[in-house]
Amino acid sequence: MPYFALFYEVVDDFVERRAPFRQQHLQLVEQTHARGELLLAGALAEPADRALLVFRCADRVIPETFVSQDPYVVNGLVKKWEVRPWNNVIGNK
Repeated sequence: MPYFALFYEVVDDFVERRAPFRQQHLQLVEQTHARGELLLAGALAEPADRALLVFRCADRVIPETFVSQDPYVVNGLVKKWEVRPWNNVIGNK
């Protein structure tokens, strides 16, 4: 099954603005992980300007559907996002 990387570029004041949407976002992350589609997810630090989520699923529809439901995207905290196929070289295959 292929892997996909979802990249988020977030607004400058993301950490301050995310609080009202954080619980809903984490619930979506947990549900997607429980289905086995989302393997890893987290924000980059220093600065907290991007996030990376790694999916393992049949096609890019799964991460694109995730984006369409993510409260961070829906509420304008994500300035830009991109889904890219990812070639896993080492680790779980």
